[in-house]
Amino acid sequence: MMAQNGLIVAGIDVAKDKVDACIRSPSQRRTFASNHEGRRQLTSWLRRHKVGKAVMEASGGYEGDWARALRKANIAVRIVDPKRVRSFAQSAGRLAKNDQIDAEMIAWFADTFQEAPGQGYDEEREQLRQMVTARQTLLDLQTALQNKGEHSMPGAVQRMQARLLKKMAAEIAALEAAIEAKVRTTRHFAELAEIIESVPGLAGTTSAGLIATMAELGQVNDKIAAALLGAAPYDDDSGKRRGSRHIKGGRRRIRNILYMACLGAATRHNPVLKAFYRRLLAKGKPKKVALVACMRKLIVILNVMIERRQKWNPPPHAV
Repeated sequence: MMAQNGLIVAGIDVAKDKVDACIRSPSQRRTFASNHEGRRQLTSWLRRHKVGKAVMEASGGYEGDWARALRKANIAVRIVDPKRVRSFAQSAGRLAKNDQIDAEMIAWFADTFQEAPGQGYDEEREQLRQMVTARQTLLDLQTALQNKGEHSMPGAVQRMQARLLKKMAAEIAALEAAIEAKVRTTRHFAELAEIIESVPGLAGTTSAGLIATMAELGQVNDKIAAALLGAAPYDDDSGKRRGSRHIKGGRRRIRNILYMACLGAATRHNPVLKAFYRRLLAKGKPKKVALVACMRKLIVILNVMIERRQKWNPPPHAV
């Protein structure tokens, strides 16, 4: 199918043992085995039909080998959210579901919704994202194990948990050092980190998370930036009823990281957020609501700073 930028787009549904590919116009469908020969055949098939971009869903990591093979062959690859594709299919009245239908829906979705600014593939950013995700996974495991340690257990189990926690702490420290090195030795990451970390209350962990998962910052408007984070309030009205505004969607992991950063910045370290937070509390806002508002304000500030390539420098009246 011809996308708006003139490229022929193929939709690819990835499974563990195979992929189904679809070019909507002219109608072409093929299935390829999930091995080296299958990837070679897919690449050749796409080239033969002059496909410029392949679009596939995030599939628990199974999409990785296919994406690398196609990018190596100079075919652009876009990874999309499977929930969005399924919702798109349902909204179009396509209720049936199988691998070939999914491939067609992915191609149709990609042609309807173009790639947003900042969402293009960046190998360095993908590596950083994987490192940041691995660190967060270890932190979650560490917390779960620490919580288990609060309960009475036999000595042998306690000693095992202590050994695991010590090993986890060492691995987390090693990952944090690797993440810091990755940011500092990648020029465009280092420039972004310098801007982000100039904000009082934000340190290396937060800046690395933002760089890895919020590539759109500085390239989208403030409302989109807040929505991508999942800190934008949405209406819940119908007729004369006015429901409570609430946040939904967005990128959960980075939202959690920024929430914890705001918990410190808004209450202690950042004069602008601290004043904003106290004003909201004085108006009777619950603490969690006030913190989410601070998080939204912070992502908007960062969006402007990165767009202008400026460090933290609020006007005196804002402090």
